[in-house]
Amino acid sequence: MSTVEKTPSEEQRTVVRTQQVKKIYKMGNTEVQALRGVDLEIYTGEYLSLMGPSGSGKSTLFNMVGGLDKPSEGKVYIDEVDVAQLDAYELAWLRCRKIGYIFQSFNLIPVMTALENVTLPMVFAGLTSDESRDKGMVLLEKVGLGERHSHKPYELSGGQQQRVAVARALANDPAVVLADEPTANLDLRTGTEIIELLKEMNASSGVTIISATHDHKMLSVSDRVVWIKDGQVERIADRADLDIEVTQVGGEEQ
Repeated sequence: MSTVEKTPSEEQRTVVRTQQVKKIYKMGNTEVQALRGVDLEIYTGEYLSLMGPSGSGKSTLFNMVGGLDKPSEGKVYIDEVDVAQLDAYELAWLRCRKIGYIFQSFNLIPVMTALENVTLPMVFAGLTSDESRDKGMVLLEKVGLGERHSHKPYELSGGQQQRVAVARALANDPAVVLADEPTANLDLRTGTEIIELLKEMNASSGVTIISATHDHKMLSVSDRVVWIKDGQVERIADRADLDIEVTQVGGEEQ
């Protein structure tokens, strides 16, 4: 599969930027500070993993970047658009056109076929049924499920369902794909296949992939890894600097 060539300027173009993002949740009289002032720039075409223990603020930051939640303080920019300033219609347009989502529980609609699940975002974006079907079939073929287009989720394995979810995330040629623990419900081999598929999609289309994960196998495909701890960025590392941190668990590289 051919890859998208990047010029130096494209490699450094910022597609997502957070500026002193804070998030406070109120639980009765108690305030919980989930994010404590996060500054982060994510570049076009990169594969970035957000890592951190449960309760670190990783998922909260992920939701901020995806426009699924708004910060208590600070700014989140996608293509230099301040997400917090968008009204409901504009935010829905942004989610539909600019962002693709992949969830650990797949979130496929059970009564729809694989093809119908993939084409649903295209319908919302205004494509005709013929255009949607043609594009949906191309995407399913890219993820290796062209022959399974008429199968419903319960007729597919977990790995196949996640492949459908990957195809759906790419339906409207998003600038960013957000993958929330995309391997959490998969076995080791299938999880590795999904990671490799995401990297292949990243390389072939140039889409930015941001993954919130506990899976250390993500280190092998990430351009950068951001560790979140106690609501702050603890450190950021390039992939080239991570070799000594990849460990062997049970004979398998993690």
